[in-house]
Amino acid sequence: MKASGTLYLNDGSSFTGTLFGKAKNINGEVVFNTGMVGYPETLTDPSYKGQILVMTYPLIGNYGVPGSERENGLLKYFESEKIHLQGLIISDYSAEYSHWSAVKSLHQWLEEEDIPAIYGVDTRMITRKLREYGSMQGKIIIDGESQEAIPFDDPNQRNLASEVSIKEPILFSKGNQKVVIVDCGAKNNILQAFLRRNITVLLVPSDYNFADEKCDGIVISNGPGDPKKCTSTIRQTQEVIKKGMPILGICLGCQILALASGADTYKLKYGHRSHNQPVNEAGTKRCYITSQNHGYAIDSQTLHEDWREWFTNDNDGTNEGIIHISKPFFGAQFHPEASPGPDDTEFIFDMFVRGLK
Repeated sequence: MKASGTLYLNDGSSFTGTLFGKAKNINGEVVFNTGMVGYPETLTDPSYKGQILVMTYPLIGNYGVPGSERENGLLKYFESEKIHLQGLIISDYSAEYSHWSAVKSLHQWLEEEDIPAIYGVDTRMITRKLREYGSMQGKIIIDGESQEAIPFDDPNQRNLASEVSIKEPILFSKGNQKVVIVDCGAKNNILQAFLRRNITVLLVPSDYNFADEKCDGIVISNGPGDPKKCTSTIRQTQEVIKKGMPILGICLGCQILALASGADTYKLKYGHRSHNQPVNEAGTKRCYITSQNHGYAIDSQTLHEDWREWFTNDNDGTNEGIIHISKPFFGAQFHPEASPGPDDTEFIFDMFVRGLK
């Protein structure tokens, strides 16, 4: 008989299903993702650090988990070296998988990575609750254990970016021009976007003194949690702004760039986590379909006079990017390196690379 597990939310509700992956108790912030495909990339996205992820697409696991092939020294089919989320909640798990690249099942992978998961619960009801009340604190408790086995926890009270960041710099030598990518939880595809453009990449920790690094430009990566906790990274970004060196912020990095410029950020009710978020470019009114994963946003009303809103979300009107009116500083809240279908927002990398010259 298969073991069961229960997801408890801090409003007193609970959802019991069948355990797979690692049988263990965990806690975290409960969020949802509406993507239909891409769970290998999603689970290895460092931006999910501290979170229990609810997948709204009903069938998960049907194409297994790909192998560990590498390109430019980075895992080809994953966004980092390991799974970062706390736990996984899905409606229906497919134990039988079929895909040309698959080498193991999702259950095997989760078990190896020490991640618990539950299937057979009403993820529609959980998602509706999260849309109504916002992201909530939760915990997964295995069958037979007390609900009090572990407390509820808000991971956003910690500097999560520093927890997922590398500890020592790593150099990816490719071309004559060099960018420093500040690792607040950088996805592999951000690095690959520059390596494909023949740019040398120096990946540095989030608390690294990157303002004094000799390079052609600075990229502040995506990552988990509250951007205001990244105090060291914000201070260093302020120094780079003073020097006038090109800066690109992606997701959390865009929020850090905004804070360094004097603007403010706030927590979204339940965040944007999906592959089909429409964003509108200011001036052109051109709409792009983007991939996103963030729980915080920039308050556009607090942008200083030298900064402009670059993109907005067509669903809720929230900020999706900022740009300086005369200096080479800009950021995107979405992921230009992702390919949820169209990849036409990669022009942001081309724009940044042109600015390096």
